[in-house]
Amino acid sequence: MPPLDVSLAFFIASIVLALAPGPDNIFVLTQSALYGWKQGLSVTIGLCTGLLVHTALVAGGVAALILASPLLFTALKTIGALYLLYLAWGAMRAGTTAQTVSAAANAPPGLDSSHSPSLRLIQLYRRGIIMNITNPKVSIFFLAFLPQFTRPGHGPLIGQILWLGLLFILATILIFGGIAILAGNLGTKLQQSQRMQRRLNWAAAAIFAGLALHLLLSQVS
Repeated sequence: MPPLDVSLAFFIASIVLALAPGPDNIFVLTQSALYGWKQGLSVTIGLCTGLLVHTALVAGGVAALILASPLLFTALKTIGALYLLYLAWGAMRAGTTAQTVSAAANAPPGLDSSHSPSLRLIQLYRRGIIMNITNPKVSIFFLAFLPQFTRPGHGPLIGQILWLGLLFILATILIFGGIAILAGNLGTKLQQSQRMQRRLNWAAAAIFAGLALHLLLSQVS
């Protein structure tokens, strides 16, 4: 395991990276503004679950295979971009809270489970996972970033990589969790106006489409 000073330096670097504007924290901000801070935290946990996968890929050497295979890299980013476009389409078609409540009230008993809070949390958790694991740039970033803080004398390389991955996830939870709470509270106020909520939906759709385009245009290097 890396010593305390190396771990602290890595953790501070991870905090700075989490604060920098990027697809993941923009995703958390958007979902929190649309659905609330609890849902934003659910997305954050989903993203961090994806980071666990990327950490394991780096530790197991699979990330190096993605880096060496343009076909695999392209396939993964295409899947991720298509999923983001699907979310953009869903955001454009989403109604306001008042419309959703009205539809739920008029629905036959037992047919409104799609709007239950627990299911929504699960859905957003799943969104976070898919958003993260279908972005091969995350594995490649980890492949380039984590080994810089490893040393031969600090124990097995796999153990060091896993420890650094957990520290990165902790930093992500702290920063993204803060973003979720702030954006969720602001979104709750904005959603009191149906006009503002429709604008939020369209803004979310535009952001998802932009993230999809950014992912499609991304290169290995």
